[in-house]
This record gives sequence, structure tokens and C-alpha cells, in this order.
Amino acid sequence: MNAGRGDELTVAEPTGPCAAASVSPRALPGPADPLLDLRLASLREEQPRESSPVTGPIPLRRRRIGDSSLLVFPVAINGTGFGRTIDAVSAGGILDAYRGFGGNFIDTSSAAAGGRSESIIGDWMRSRRARSDVVIATRVGSGTGSPGVSQAAISTAVDRCLERLGTDHVDLLYLDTDDPSVSFEETLLAVDALIGAGKVRFFGLAAHAENRLVEARVITAQLGVPPVVALQVHYSLLRRDLFEGTLAGVVAEQGLGVTARFPLGAGFLGGKYRSAVDLAACPRGRSAVTPPTRRRLRVLAVLSQIARERHVAPATVALAWLLAKPRVVAPVPGVSGPEQVLDLVAAPSVQLTRHEVAALDRVSS
Repeated sequence: MNAGRGDELTVAEPTGPCAAASVSPRALPGPADPLLDLRLASLREEQPRESSPVTGPIPLRRRRIGDSSLLVFPVAINGTGFGRTIDAVSAGGILDAYRGFGGNFIDTSSAAAGGRSESIIGDWMRSRRARSDVVIATRVGSGTGSPGVSQAAISTAVDRCLERLGTDHVDLLYLDTDDPSVSFEETLLAVDALIGAGKVRFFGLAAHAENRLVEARVITAQLGVPPVVALQVHYSLLRRDLFEGTLAGVVAEQGLGVTARFPLGAGFLGGKYRSAVDLAACPRGRSAVTPPTRRRLRVLAVLSQIARERHVAPATVALAWLLAKPRVVAPVPGVSGPEQVLDLVAAPSVQLTRHEVAALDRVSS
């Protein structure tokens, strides 16, 4: 195990509701997908038909988020599209497939689809009796219902999150707004009150520069309140500048766990958008994806070459690259259908060589 990647546990033979063998394509809503049926069936074989990480059994792995007690699957599911571009039935299919492969980390936001994302996730947890099986992370601060990071705003926002999610606590709460007009002491004491009330277990930041991380650490120590354990940041082969450098240094010093947003560059690193024609077909509209530049296409070319050599999808390699980086606990990719889940959850099983990581580092620098 690479110590720089954080604590990781591997269970060789997962059992119970999170075992890979529990996935049934027929249980997923909507029409059956023959390709998905075949790939899911291959995971249930005692002897895989090929040696590819995709068709071999996916180990049930867990990584610890910072200094918390939260142990999560190394790839989270981004639920912010639920209720916006993904309806409740499709969202249920995605979450069923993810949970079936051992996934337990669901990420959303109070602002996503006006709160509908949290409601859909809450309905799914109730219908599957899955609350105890999953780690729920959500963000507050930018939601229209109770914006801001004042004591009143945070308290109200969390109460509304809990109501929509149908639970009595959030496992990981991110603050996704940094408002200098509100004292950091007030914000951190508000979070401490929620932790003391049992409504929040741990918290992180999602819109803060390195100096604010340092300030937060100093203030929490002075106040004697729980510290930040996680940072969510935009990080991928296409956007390394927002994290690597000083911010990454502070994260390492504080032992924070990193969750990477937009790890596939809004789908570009999955190989979906190589031309203007592909962009025109994007269900979220052309503005949702940055047009392919020469640099982005070079990155995709190297990514695709490694993927072909390993017999996996480009998206799998893009996530594996992130998982090879220090302090990254889990990328948080979006997904539009159950058939895409396998490529995502296969990433922890792909151990890139130093040469492969170096090649991707060079082309994306």
C-alpha cells in the first residue's frame, strides 16, 4: 500500500448486501441492457473469463477520509444530477448498481436540482433500507433555500437536508461557500453545534483557499471544536492547477482527505466528446463541456492508449490516475446510467505503473 494514498482496507470476499454477487441486472429499472448483463455476469463468475480488471472480481476496498472514522469506497457517486438530468427511476438504477459492486459513498448538495437530488437519494435509501450501508456527503452554503455560512443559515440548511434525505444525520458536511463577511468562528461554532447535536458526524470545506484551511485549523484548535477532515476540489487530468502546489501541501500537512470533483472533465476523459458533433449531442448542452483543444485531445490520446493496453475504459484509467495521487480518497464522477457504473468502480482495481502515471503527468502538465 502506498502510504501517501491514505488508509485503505481490502476485504477479499465481501458478503452481505454490498457483495458484488448481489447485483442483478433484472433488478435495475428500465429495459435490460445485454452488454451490461454480460459484464455484470462476468463479475459473478468464480473464475473470470479474462484477466482484465473489468471482468475480474472487484475487491471491496475502503479508504479512510482524513482523520475521521469514515471508511468509503474509493469512488463516490455524484448525485447532483439526480432530479435535473437524471430522473428518479434512472437514479435508483445507478445507486442499485453502485451499491451492488460494494460502493457506499454518495455525494450530493443541498443546491442540486433545488433539493430534489437529496429527496431522490432519501427515497432510494428508504426503499432499499440502505441508510446504514452508505456514507452520505452533502454541501451547504450555496443553496437558494438557506444560503450563506452564518449560524442561522447553516443550521436551517442542514435541517432541510436531513428532512429531504429522510435521515437524522449527515456523515460528511461540506461548506461550499466562503463568505469573508461572516466570521470563521461563527461558522465553525455552528458546525460544532450540529456535530454536538448528532446531526453531522464530520465536516469539510469545498470552496476555500489554502490560507483559509490554515485559518480553520488554528481557529478550531483555539475553540476546541472538531477540525476539518476533508477538502473537495476540482481535480482531474485536465485541471491540475487548482489543487497541485501550495493547496496540496497544506492538505498533506493537515492530513485531510481529498474528494475530486469533475474527475472526468464533464465526460471528456471518458472519450465521449472528441468533436463538435459530439458536443452538439451532449444532453446537458454544449456549454456543459469545454470544447476539445489540442492539449485536451493529447491527454485523451495517451489516456486511451493506456486504457486499450489494459482492456479497460478511458474513464477507468482517469480515475485510477487520481487514486494514485497523495491524499486523494475518492473521485466523485457523475454518471448518467447504470451501464456506466462498472467502468467507475473498476478504477480501484487498476494499479497504474510508475511509467503510466508519469506519461499521464507529462501530457497533462
